[in-house]
Amino acid sequence: MEWYLQVIAAAAVLAAIGAAPASAQKPGGILRMFSPDSPASMSIHEEATVFAEGPMMGVFNNLVMFDQHVRQNSLQSVVPDLATGWSWNEEGTELTLALRDGVTWHDGNPFTAKDVVCTFELLTGQSSEKLRVNPRKSWYGNLERVTTHGDYEVTFHLRRPQPAFLTTLASGFSPIYLCHIAPRVMRQHPIGTGPFKFVEFKPNEYIKVVRNTSYWKKDRPFLDGIEYTIIKNLSTAVLAFVSGNFDMAFPYSLTAPLLKDVKNQLPQASCEATPVGLNRGLIVNRDVPPFDNPDLQRAMALSLDRQAFIDIVTDGQGDIGGVMQPPPAGLWGMPPDVLQTLPGYDPDVQKSRAGARQIMQKLGYGPENRLKIKVSVRDLPYLRDPAVILIDQLKQVYIDGELETIDTTNWFPRVMRKDYIVGLTGAGSGPDPDQNLHLLYGCGGELNYSGYCNPEVDQLIDQQSTEADPEKRKLLVWAIERKLAEDGARPIIFYDRRVSCWNPHVKGPTLMVNSLFNGWRMEDVWLDR
Repeated sequence: MEWYLQVIAAAAVLAAIGAAPASAQKPGGILRMFSPDSPASMSIHEEATVFAEGPMMGVFNNLVMFDQHVRQNSLQSVVPDLATGWSWNEEGTELTLALRDGVTWHDGNPFTAKDVVCTFELLTGQSSEKLRVNPRKSWYGNLERVTTHGDYEVTFHLRRPQPAFLTTLASGFSPIYLCHIAPRVMRQHPIGTGPFKFVEFKPNEYIKVVRNTSYWKKDRPFLDGIEYTIIKNLSTAVLAFVSGNFDMAFPYSLTAPLLKDVKNQLPQASCEATPVGLNRGLIVNRDVPPFDNPDLQRAMALSLDRQAFIDIVTDGQGDIGGVMQPPPAGLWGMPPDVLQTLPGYDPDVQKSRAGARQIMQKLGYGPENRLKIKVSVRDLPYLRDPAVILIDQLKQVYIDGELETIDTTNWFPRVMRKDYIVGLTGAGSGPDPDQNLHLLYGCGGELNYSGYCNPEVDQLIDQQSTEADPEKRKLLVWAIERKLAEDGARPIIFYDRRVSCWNPHVKGPTLMVNSLFNGWRMEDVWLDR
C-alpha cells in the first residue's frame, strides 16, 4: 500500500506541474518511449487495441474530442476539434457541426465536409471502398446519413434521439479519414490532419511520427516527434527505461511489481497508478457444445473469486465491477452494495462454487469426469497472467484448462470468426454506455465475441441510448447489467489499475481514469531539457 500512496503523492505534484504557465513550455526534442506490442496495421478504424490507436491518435483529428486536460471523460468534457461548434434540432435527431476552414491534410490537400461524409460512409458500409475489418460499425447503427451544407458544415441525421452521440464522435477511435486515399493505404501509411505526421511502422520494431509544421494549431505540437520502440517483454522494457533509453514508459503499461522496480532503480521518476476503464472478462464460444448450455456458462461464472485476481495481479489495487466501470472513476457502474446482489457477485465465493459444482454434476461432470478445455488469450502479461489464475479457479468446478496464447495481430480475426472455445479478454466499459453496450453485448455487435443475443437486452440498450435524463438512464443501464449477469453473457472478472511512469523532464501528460484510448493526442506534451 505504501507504493500506492507514493504514487498518489507524485500525481499531486504532476497536477501542479501541468498547471505551469504556457510561457514555460519549450518546443523541440524527440519523445522516446517503449510500446509493449506490435499492431496489425496503422489504421485506427481497423484496429481494436491501443497499440495502433494510441500512437496514431496524434496523426489525426476528430470532429470533437474529449478535453485532453480533463481526467474523467464525459459528455460534459467534449470539446471542438475539426468542428468549431455544434447544435441539435428540437427533436434531437439532427446534429449540425460547423467545420474549420483552412485545415490541410498532411499531403497538402484541403480538409472539407466531403471528408466527413466519406469517413462515415466507410464506417457504416455505404462506401464503395471497404475496410478490411470494421470493429465499431455498430457505434453508428443509429446513424441514417451525413449531409453537407457547403464545404464547412455537416449534419448527422439519426433515426432516433441519441443525446450522448457526441461521446462516440469524441472517442480516440473516431478520427476523420480523407476521401482521396484508399483504406488499404491508410493501413501502412496513414495521412491525417493532426499535430504529428506518420513516418514509419516496422512491425515488432518501432513506430515513428514527426511534428506537423503546418498544423492548424499554430503553436502545437511542442515535440519534434515521437518514437515508439516495440519491446514485448515488459521487464526488458523497464530495464531500458531506468537505464535512460526512454523518456517515458508506454502510458498505462506498468504493473504494480514493475512499479516497485522503477521506484527502486529510478526514484526520481514520476509515476501514477490509475484506473483505465478496462475490464477482464470470460468469453465462451456459445456455438460449440457443451458451451451452448446456459447452465454450463452459469457454473463458470460462479467459479470466479474476483478478489483473488485483484490481490494477485494488481497488488490489491484493482476493482470489482460489472459491465460498466465502477465508481468513482466510472460514471455508470453500480455501487458495490447493488453489484453484490447480481448473480455471481456474492462475496461468499465458497458458497458460489458449491452451487457451480452442483450444476456441473447435473451436467455429468465431476472429480472423475472433468471437462477439458483450451483457454485462449492474447500474449500480453495483462491478459496472460489473469488467464493462468482463471485456469486455476476453474479447476474448483471440474474444468481443466490449457493455456493458448495468441499474437495480437491474429487475436481479433480469430475470435471474430469464433475460432476459440473459452477465452479471457480485455474490453472497454465506456466512458459512455453507447460505446460498449451494443458493441459487446448486442445481437451482432462486432466485438460480441461470445455471440450472446437477447432481443430484450437489445431493446433496453436502445432505450437507455434515447434517454436524456442521466439518472433515469443510469437505472436502465443497471437493468441491463442485471440481465447480462443473469444470462452469464460475458462475466466480468475484474478491473485493473495500471501505472504510467516518466522522467521529470517530460511535462504535460494527462492520464484518463475511465478510458485507455482517449488521451493520446500528445500535442501538449513537451520536454524540459
